[in-house]
Amino acid sequence: MFSIWTPRKSDDEVLIAASGKGDTEAFDELIRKYEKRVYNFAYRLTGNSSDAADVAQEAFIRAYRSVKSFRGDSSFTTWMYRITTNIYLDMRKKASFGKVVSIEERAEKKESGRSAEIADPAPPPEELAITEERRKIIRDAVNSLPEQHRIVITLFRFEERTYEEIASILNIPVGTVKSRINRAGLALAKILQARKDELF
Repeated sequence: MFSIWTPRKSDDEVLIAASGKGDTEAFDELIRKYEKRVYNFAYRLTGNSSDAADVAQEAFIRAYRSVKSFRGDSSFTTWMYRITTNIYLDMRKKASFGKVVSIEERAEKKESGRSAEIADPAPPPEELAITEERRKIIRDAVNSLPEQHRIVITLFRFEERTYEEIASILNIPVGTVKSRINRAGLALAKILQARKDELF
């Protein structure tokens, strides 16, 4: 007699299903699992810790309210990136928080004891290889890009999302994603070229 094999659900699927049934402890576990990643992404978009915290908090509130509608067409991570991006864009439109702060302002805030980006326990090798000053210059250059370009380059270069994932997050065609990344890369290269003496 043959039994029908069914794939084992992932931990995320189990937690999402339980959250959809109102299990707050299950959703708390999802928050613990993804809060650093969501906050860091929000920080890279907003450029400061206060706005990043607001965006991340609202992202999880919105995710909890709509978790019943999560169909699993994408990963939970992709879904959270989509929610976070939409909240950031909504808040920018409403002008409910300030401008993207400069690198100098962020440095002052950090020195005064305010929290900045949460340290990733496993930073990519290329980030370990460059100095803090070069990271600041690169982040400053990324923050100076137009909003659409800043979002795609952040998702692609810093968050290491695929073209397909970015297309899903932003609800745009893959071809548009590639085009924006190319244009953003050229603009970023031009900015960095002007500051090459500070990079090397």
